[in-house]
Amino acid sequence: MDKPVSQQKLKTEGLEDTLTREGFVVRSVQRLVDGAEKLNLKHSAVGNPPVFPTDAFPWAREVEAEWRLIRGELDKILVRKGELPAFHEISSEVRSISSDQNWKTFFLCGYGIKSEEAIRQCPETWRILQKIPGLKSAMFSIFEPGKHLPPHRGPYNGVLRFHLGLIVPDQPDKVGIRVDDQTCHWEEGKALIFDDAYEHEAWNHSDEVRVVLFVDFEKPLTFPASLTNKAVLNMAVFTPFIREGYKAHKAWEKLFYGEGTKHR
Repeated sequence: MDKPVSQQKLKTEGLEDTLTREGFVVRSVQRLVDGAEKLNLKHSAVGNPPVFPTDAFPWAREVEAEWRLIRGELDKILVRKGELPAFHEISSEVRSISSDQNWKTFFLCGYGIKSEEAIRQCPETWRILQKIPGLKSAMFSIFEPGKHLPPHRGPYNGVLRFHLGLIVPDQPDKVGIRVDDQTCHWEEGKALIFDDAYEHEAWNHSDEVRVVLFVDFEKPLTFPASLTNKAVLNMAVFTPFIREGYKAHKAWEKLFYGEGTKHR
């Protein structure tokens, strides 16, 4: 069910405002960003529920059908899990909600930047990701046992989030995610699609690791919101958040893969 606009707040709570950090050029077009969020709610082609039925996006079933190929590539990455970076070490904007080593990530792409080495490590995952229209970012998101992300809101409502369960402890009473007033549970091989502009929190209170394929994709919108949303998302690559994250990830990759890593 859609929520009133007032329930999807137009300012981030619990996360640093990554689009308007001091000194960034987007500050000069903040009115565009604020206006875009309002337009996105008004012109959504798929409504504005906190959690979407999987069949609202036909490509999601195609991704589910090949999940074991993704899991196979993930298993190879997890052999070196102890060397993977904590999420906040790559994405500084999450430090207000996570600053420990219990949320790790393996980055594939994000807002115009790719890790060519990661794509070489996970060619089937990358091929399958191309099924997702408007793909903006993709990574493996790893919750160590005991991890709990407190309530927070994403920085911009022009994207939706797709989780594909890859390793999920069979303990639904201890592993889950709340989006607005809905509590959901990941399942291996199953998609979960939600709007992270609603308040949400996630937890793994089990004694096992939980891993999902974590994707942001453009929210389907009608004109004129479709145009303004693309403009805002295309600006993201110029934000300090993205630039600093790229530098941090590049430094980590040099250690993980060696100096021969190539990026673009």
